Order: sequence, then structure tokens, then C-alpha cells
Amino acid sequence: VPLAHAEVRGRGDRPPLVLLHGLFGSHGNFQTVAKALVRGGSGKVLTLDARNHGGSPHSPLMTYEAMSLDVQHLLTRLGITKCILLGHSMGGKTAMTLALQRPDLVERLISVDISPVSTASVSEFSAYISAMKSVKIPDGLSRSAARQLADDQLRPVVQLPQLRQFLLTNLVEVEGRYVWRVNLEAISQHLADIMNFPVFHKPYPGPALFLGGSNSPYISSKDYPEIQRLFPKADVQHIEGAGHIVHLDKFEEFITAVLNFLPPP
Repeated sequence: VPLAHAEVRGRGDRPPLVLLHGLFGSHGNFQTVAKALVRGGSGKVLTLDARNHGGSPHSPLMTYEAMSLDVQHLLTRLGITKCILLGHSMGGKTAMTLALQRPDLVERLISVDISPVSTASVSEFSAYISAMKSVKIPDGLSRSAARQLADDQLRPVVQLPQLRQFLLTNLVEVEGRYVWRVNLEAISQHLADIMNFPVFHKPYPGPALFLGGSNSPYISSKDYPEIQRLFPKADVQHIEGAGHIVHLDKFEEFITAVLNFLPPP
């Protein structure tokens, strides 16, 4: 599908960076990151909305192969022949898939708090989706009242306030009615695909950085053999005190780690 995207202009003599958000996210998650990277001297930065997310079209298909192709088509459309790919969580798995399928397109790879293995139980996310589907908001409410009501309805299932706030970024008003802009149907049908990772035999030969949060279980030592097998030039780093959303928890440290990994000018 043709992906919605935004661009922050950077140095013309440096490779473009492409940032891919995680499940239930949108390109807005990376806006401040994009600006900070450009301030730090990077090339232009593109932030994308994955299919079934943000402003991108909906599709019943939601596999990493499909999401990787979406990004490849966008790169072709924009005339980008090589980029640095950074993805968080689901976006990290899309980035890894693309690097393994088309290493010629990816100069370097940064996977934020995710490994090329099966992750989290599907049941936790199924519960979030059910809770989101069952939110009922009467027409004609103000935006703040609608959000408050949705927040109250999600609370019994989604206990963490930050996670509720994150999910609520997907609540939008369309013709006077509040709807979820994420395609909950397609996501719930493909949760197993999203939590898994496709099988690859040929490794990605370029430099790779696996950047985890020290308080998150998503990049652990038991994943190292598989990271090594598929990404032999991988460097694994953990940012102290960060959880799963590393770039939110430890913004400055995250930006520094990414800038340090970019090729020297």
C-alpha cells in the first residue's frame, strides 16, 4: 500500500534515515527524534505510517513481508537507492525483514528494543484490542471529553497510564464520530504474525545496532545467537533505565547512540 510519510530535511551529503514505528504507533512517534537527528548532522529523515496505522491505507494483510514491500515501494517512489533503516518494535522487525530481503537498499540497520525472534504473548495484545473495540463514545462530545471517556473504558484492561495514553493517540474524529484510525480487525487477525519473525537463511552483511532498554525483556542474551546468525556485524547496546519505548524514556541517550552509529561524514 502507498504509505503516508513526513520528511525532515537534513544534510544532502549523508544517507537518508527511514524511521519505522511500532504496533499502534504512527509517524508522529518519531517527529522529535527526526528533528534531533537532523540537528545532530544526519541526512534527511523520513517518518512513515505502517499499513493499517496513522494516515496509511488499511489492508486485510499484515505480515512483515507485506510491510517490508510497502517500505521498498516508498523508497522507489522517492528515488532512494540506499538508506539507514531504524525501526522500533514491530517497525524493527519490518526493518530487519527489509534488510534481509534487500540488503542492497540498507546501508545500516538499527533495531530498537526488538530481536529477530518471537516476542510477547499474543494474549496481552488481544486483550488490548478487545478493550479498544468495546469503547463506546456518544456523538457530539468534545475531543477531551471523548478521550477521557475512552480512557475510563480502557482502564480495567490497560492498567498502565502511559500505555493508555499511547493507544488513545489513535482515537480520531471522523464526521462527528470518534473512531480508531488503526485497523483493529487486520491487526487482531495477524497478531501471531506480528509477534513472530519470518524465517531467513542468508544473513544481512551490513552494520547493525540492536538498541534495547535495560528495563525491557525484548533484547535478551538468549536472543544473541539468532542476532549473530542473521546480523553477524551486529552490536548490541542497552540504555540504562529505559523501558520498551527507549526513545521516550531516555531521549538524549537514544539520540546520542543513534548519531554515534551513523557512518562518519
